[in-house]
Amino acid sequence: MHEIGLRLRGEYKLSRRAIALLLLSRDEDTHAIVKKLENRKDYANICRIIETVEKGYELPLSYVIGLKRQSQANMIAESVTRMSPKEQSAFSRILDYITIWPGTGIPILFLVLYYGLYRFVGGFGARTAVNFLELRVFHDFISPLATAFADKYISSEIVRELIVGEYGIITLGLRYAVAMVLPIVGTFFIVFSVLEDTGYLPRLSLLADSALKLVGLTGRAVIPLTLGLGCDTMATLITRTLESHRERVITTFLLALAVPCSGQLGVIMGMLSQRPLALVIWVVSVLIIFLLSGFVAKRVIPGDEAVFVMEIPPLRMPVFSNVVTKTILRLKWYFAEIIPIFIGTSVLIWVGRLTGILDMLISCLATPVRVLGLPGETAFVFLFGFLRRDYGAAGLYDLFRLGKLSGVQLVVACVVLTLFVPCVAQFAIMWKERGGLTACVIAGSTVAIAFVSGLILNASLAWLGLML
Repeated sequence: MHEIGLRLRGEYKLSRRAIALLLLSRDEDTHAIVKKLENRKDYANICRIIETVEKGYELPLSYVIGLKRQSQANMIAESVTRMSPKEQSAFSRILDYITIWPGTGIPILFLVLYYGLYRFVGGFGARTAVNFLELRVFHDFISPLATAFADKYISSEIVRELIVGEYGIITLGLRYAVAMVLPIVGTFFIVFSVLEDTGYLPRLSLLADSALKLVGLTGRAVIPLTLGLGCDTMATLITRTLESHRERVITTFLLALAVPCSGQLGVIMGMLSQRPLALVIWVVSVLIIFLLSGFVAKRVIPGDEAVFVMEIPPLRMPVFSNVVTKTILRLKWYFAEIIPIFIGTSVLIWVGRLTGILDMLISCLATPVRVLGLPGETAFVFLFGFLRRDYGAAGLYDLFRLGKLSGVQLVVACVVLTLFVPCVAQFAIMWKERGGLTACVIAGSTVAIAFVSGLILNASLAWLGLML
């Protein structure tokens, strides 16, 4: 390591010791920086030193360095902390084991998903809370009051259309954001905060490690994939924590393709929870596409597989104040970041309708939508889904409540919408994190996969003659 440091002559933000350690760990980004800042001869000498050091170890140097870091961290922790003599109870040890061992861990995971997402988010959040806010608050009170106010005090028809029209800021933007998506996102944030506070998520990483290896990932990737169920944009940023460039690209691709955000997930579950068979078909379809796409990406995207090492914290009872604080902070983020997007989308739609651009785009989408066996009205759902995923899901929810979709059409629409092109915000982060070419390839791939999957699913359900 000292010898590598002596050969580093460029200006780095980190110490030469830190750069040397990263080079020995075969960190791709660090190697790219050093190759750029050092001359060709010095970089070649550094690579030869690394290869010589590697021959002295049976295990990958990244793993050896990780173990050494862990040992040093333990020594520092032991010197500054004092542990209570209390030992882990037999019950805690058993609970630790059954949450990690696949034979019991997978059934526990299904129970968490059933009661946490299906019953609480999909049942209480997407049905009870949404119905109250949508019907009692907006339909019976806010929308009529806003319409009466606009009719009385706003003389311009164009401005009234922007405020309280079919796609108005209040009648559509705020209604979607507050009445339809907020209850779903809020209940999801509560469930996620509870799971986070119990220490269950690292166990989920360990449990998912074997399955994720099928798609070229390790258990560490379960963290951004799980966070994607909250917000795919935020989860794409979290892929920075993954070890290799290959793993980051595969995770970004799967987030864009087959991981619905909390708003989209909750709205879809709220619609399909009334039709259990339809819900099963949606889950199985998305899961199969997730695995197949990841399996192909694993074969196509070059690079070595990452090594998975993770410390498992003890299980603990969630602290009520922690859950409340985390949920409130995430709701603040929702109000600050997402609601303005909903309002801005209403303004974009208003401008699009005035200029005729919106009608042109919907007309272009109508033909491929009908090929999928869906009514032409769903074209605007996919267009809105690009502006904001949960916005598109909320539009689909409107069509569902109006009875414009049959059971088969509903399932096909939900699958295609889940797989469809990532929203604008996620695409922007993909461009920033992975580069423009990669972002465009991922977005184009999701559109193609979504369309082909919709065709196959529609044909399969018609052939089986299922009545959903």
